[in-house]
Amino acid sequence: MTERRAILLASRPQGEPTADNFRLETATLPDPGKGEILVRTIWLSLDPYMRGRMDDAKSYADPVELGDVMGGQGVGQVLASRHDGFAEGDIVVGMTGWADHAILRGDEARKLDPSRAPVQTALSVLGMTGLTAWAGLTEILHAKKGQTLAIGAATGAVGTVAAQLAKARGLTVIGIAGGEEKCRYATDELGMDACIDHHAHDDGKAMAKAIGDAAPQGIDLYFENVGGKTLAGIVPNMNRDGRIAICGMVAWYSGKNLDHAMPLPAVWRAILVNRLTVQGFLVSDHMHRMDDFVAELAPMVKDGRLKHREDVTEGLENAPQAFLAMLGGGNFGKTLVRVGPDGDA
Repeated sequence: MTERRAILLASRPQGEPTADNFRLETATLPDPGKGEILVRTIWLSLDPYMRGRMDDAKSYADPVELGDVMGGQGVGQVLASRHDGFAEGDIVVGMTGWADHAILRGDEARKLDPSRAPVQTALSVLGMTGLTAWAGLTEILHAKKGQTLAIGAATGAVGTVAAQLAKARGLTVIGIAGGEEKCRYATDELGMDACIDHHAHDDGKAMAKAIGDAAPQGIDLYFENVGGKTLAGIVPNMNRDGRIAICGMVAWYSGKNLDHAMPLPAVWRAILVNRLTVQGFLVSDHMHRMDDFVAELAPMVKDGRLKHREDVTEGLENAPQAFLAMLGGGNFGKTLVRVGPDGDA
């Protein structure tokens, strides 16, 4: 029997979530059954999609039930195994939830090689966020040398990978981020050709001018993570036959910033007139490419060609505040929670 601390969904948000929507609880886990492993969580990933799962609404993922552990992916160490594919001491990634211990089925976990890269990168640049960037560029946008790509939330976990991969493929990259510091990081560290601070522009019209000034050649491809005034600024600058990959829309997740939305008839007209292709996608549709993706990007991470930044919060009990800050754009890089010590600690 193992004592487990976990963050539960205590109530559903009414608009913007608050700390009162979460509750820390201690419970006892049974021993793992046949085909299962007991995992001690080391790192927890916090991601914008989790906001949608707090609502009792139909979506691509089932909502978290009231009183259940908040869902999420983590990296941890196997403490006990009743699965032939895992041994005590192995480092794995899987859906641990917001908890310091979890029982997973063997088919719910993937073994990691700590010598390949820091294990927490399996939650970021070498995990679902990195795969999201890679799949969005490769399979949705079909990015090609010489094109101009714009990226919303360009210094976030997905945006940073997408930008660097695009630059490596010979594209011009225009980032949009929140704040001068993030924009300097985008251009000076990540190599983007320009970065627009959306905090400096009040509405979509102002954003459209700033984007047009940064990319007078127009935008061929847009990697959409945001919505809001960023999208309203992008659409008027899209070139004919352009492509938009919809990965997220964090500006609207809590019912905020709706006044910044571009009117639907104007969006529809731009899609028609410019023959745009707009496609939503989920990383879960591309998980079968994970091994190929990791094999390609792991050497780039190890030798420093692919840079990544982590925004780390210490302690499981602080996960709700870190999550709320991330939803408000307060993170800088991939949002992670350090839940426990490294393996064998």
